[in-house]
Amino acid sequence: MTKNVVGGLVLAVMAALVVGLGEFLGLDLQHVALLGAALGGVIGLVPDRAPWERLVGFGVGFVFAWIGFAVRAAVLPDSSGGRAVAAFLVLAACLVVSAATLTRLPLWSMLVGAAAIVGAYEETYTNAPSQFVHESPTAATTVLLAAALGYLATAFLGPQIAVNRRAEAAQTRHDETVSETAP
Repeated sequence: MTKNVVGGLVLAVMAALVVGLGEFLGLDLQHVALLGAALGGVIGLVPDRAPWERLVGFGVGFVFAWIGFAVRAAVLPDSSGGRAVAAFLVLAACLVVSAATLTRLPLWSMLVGAAAIVGAYEETYTNAPSQFVHESPTAATTVLLAAALGYLATAFLGPQIAVNRRAEAAQTRHDETVSETAP
């Protein structure tokens, strides 16, 4: 429990640091600090697969969603139909990669990566789709910085959470066995 509290505090400090660094460096990090730190924290905390598999999955989903914005800007109409086609393509690509890797790259981490760029860039894209080439790299790098700090703040908690979940599962099985054998 103490580790979880410390990890949460470290994550909060990292999110505040992202905002402070953004102000100091003249970057527009304020609006993505919490988003990136939270999504990076999810990648660090969920004890499913090895850290490198979670990170690669995050990156794959991130790149697919970024490509989805490029396809929207270059080919698709700026309408709900265009957005629907792009969303379908991104999610289908993530699903194909997850299936092709036999879920070694978990689908959930790809979805988190896609959510990071969509959360950071969708509003900017909607305001000026023709500025994709100039504005999307800024959104991508800012949210990646925040996500990296969120991941670093929580990555050390993942193994402890996995141990706790296995202990909880063993306790549940033990409790079920005892209740089934009790008269």
